[in-house]
Amino acid sequence: MLHLILGETFQSDFIIMTEANKGTKKSKLPKNQNLTSPPPSKVSSKKTVNSKKPSLTSPKAATKKSKASVDATTIKTAAPTKAKNAKASPSKPEPTSALKTKTSKQIAPSTTAPAKKAKPSKSTSVKSAVASSPQNTAVNKKPGLKKDKSNSALSAKANRTPEFPWLHSYPSTLKWDIDIPAKPLWSLMEEAATNAPDKPCIDFLGKKYSYQEINQLVNQTAEGLQKLGVKKGTKVGIFMPNAPYFVIAYFAILKAGGIVVNYNPLYADHEVNYQIKDSDTEIMFTLDLKVLCDKLIPQLGTANFKKMIVCSVADSLPFPKNILFKLFKRGEIAKVPTNHTIVSFDSLTNNAGNPQLPAIDPKKDIALLQYTGGTTGSPKGAMLSHYNVYANSVQACTWFEGITYGQEKILAGLPLFHVYAMTAVMTLAIQTAAEIVMMFPRFNPLDAMKAIQKHRITFFPGVPTMYNMIANHPRVKEMDLNSLKICLSGGAPLPIKVKEDFESLTGCKLVEAYGLSETSPAATSNPVYGINKIGSIGIPFPGTQIKILSLDNPAKEMKIRENGQIAIKGPQVMLGYWNRSDETEKVFVGDFLLTGDVGYMDEDGYTFLVDRIKDLIICSGFNVYPRMVEEVIYRHHSVAEVTVIGIPDEKRGETVKAFVKLKEGAELSEEQLLNFLQGKLSPIEMPKFIEFRDELPKTMIGKLSKKELKAEERSKQKK
Repeated sequence: MLHLILGETFQSDFIIMTEANKGTKKSKLPKNQNLTSPPPSKVSSKKTVNSKKPSLTSPKAATKKSKASVDATTIKTAAPTKAKNAKASPSKPEPTSALKTKTSKQIAPSTTAPAKKAKPSKSTSVKSAVASSPQNTAVNKKPGLKKDKSNSALSAKANRTPEFPWLHSYPSTLKWDIDIPAKPLWSLMEEAATNAPDKPCIDFLGKKYSYQEINQLVNQTAEGLQKLGVKKGTKVGIFMPNAPYFVIAYFAILKAGGIVVNYNPLYADHEVNYQIKDSDTEIMFTLDLKVLCDKLIPQLGTANFKKMIVCSVADSLPFPKNILFKLFKRGEIAKVPTNHTIVSFDSLTNNAGNPQLPAIDPKKDIALLQYTGGTTGSPKGAMLSHYNVYANSVQACTWFEGITYGQEKILAGLPLFHVYAMTAVMTLAIQTAAEIVMMFPRFNPLDAMKAIQKHRITFFPGVPTMYNMIANHPRVKEMDLNSLKICLSGGAPLPIKVKEDFESLTGCKLVEAYGLSETSPAATSNPVYGINKIGSIGIPFPGTQIKILSLDNPAKEMKIRENGQIAIKGPQVMLGYWNRSDETEKVFVGDFLLTGDVGYMDEDGYTFLVDRIKDLIICSGFNVYPRMVEEVIYRHHSVAEVTVIGIPDEKRGETVKAFVKLKEGAELSEEQLLNFLQGKLSPIEMPKFIEFRDELPKTMIGKLSKKELKAEERSKQKK
């Protein structure tokens, strides 16, 4: 456990935890511009606005700047009003402090990855299950889509309108058949720097960086990478929690021609080693923290891993935190050896910022390798093209109505290395010139509420456990969360009870979205202003198609309200798995990606997620869906969290076991819970075993995880 201290005053607010191994003026868009098509960029990627680097350390800037019953309720109401405890406390605009880039070392060249055929994709968003939240509704018009056999573009000038059921449910203010230009992903940052140069891009623990400053650092980092040998196709990893360096490195790698490889900084040594080898990573960005460098330095020389670029945490902090960090946390700062394999960020960026732009085909060239969780085998790298990710940001920007260009503040409580946050936080923010308020290094519910109150956060993407922790926090009623416009839930199914509790306490809409690493990630969502159905993951994003296919025969499409496997087609769907052509073939039926999730679609085109195929419990030949059991258990007022899995049973084959975490101070016995469940679950769904725990295992983004519990139960069976 690494404890760092970083706050407004050393004694109070200055705390960061990393766990190892586990006011500016309102700006308007130029005339005739809108969020989905910002004005063309005027920032040259080859010329620097100022040959000096913006400063990381000095405040002076170098540049300015289930069953069908679940969906029975359809909500068609006005947006929820603010909670009683929501106070209108205006926040002071914080002074903008500039980011000064430090130079870093040299980077070695790398190789290109073979790409599969690209698919059109749209913008922003989420990877996970979507439910719904009550909102203003609008009966939608029925837009049309011109089919493109190559799946490379969507045309508004359709000769005919496909009769998809969701078209009748689309909000009248949204179009399903939007056009998405094919652009390199790095153009997002250039456009924001042109249209809103002085708007804050990042607030990192009190230090603000403008879009122009970040774009300048991107250019300098890209030039430095090219001097180290990065060329088109070189794989460059990012191994760090949320920090300004993550955003800079991400766009610089792309601009230098490289492919981003996202790494989870909580990975164990063997997991890091596996991904380095599998992805052919040659260079890695990281922070100068012992907990990170101690994992990477021994890996140097593994396969093609040749160089590390080390970024100083202290240099990214405002005064006096930068000084205090070095004084009081020096034991947690890595003592990095100086040699040709380890490069400092300062030396890397000691240049004018004139990278040579590579020739990119946005629909065919890979932008990043996003590794899946590996819950069904070894992790696989989803190849996402420049167009996949750019398109998903446009889709999200179109979807989230009410976002004002250059005026939003997004809370980055999710880790940017995860595909959900990559789109729902980073690319959506940059697409809309929003300010990213970073939590470092991980989410904490009290700190999140304080940040929302202090910074007047307007958009908060998270996972269900985050909203659950806030809704059940003893201090939630003291906090002013009035500024929130939209909260987006992804990464895991959103329990109805969690949604209801959070909305009633905060007065903010909580909209559930659904997607996967393989879809960049967002595919469906309930509308922000439109018809929401309880328990539904919503309707397809613009340009996205959903089918429900037979679990036994994927060539067969299921009828309305019949369970089957959810399949997705759209511009955000991946090219395929890196070096896994056989695995790629298994998950595609034509242009449709098989998700591995069971669900059904209703008459209005709303999809309902039933469960993951791999989590299905088969008891005496009957299918039991853990999510359905969990939803009922959540209804007990003493339950904070629950995870349901199947465990081996001699008679039934499998039986149901529930792991339950109670709310603080609550008491509940197994007998009391079983009595509560009587009549709410069928005998086959009723848990045979209930285990109460103080904590339940969670993934890197904070969603409840079944993998560890299943492994525990398997080990018990072997004894």
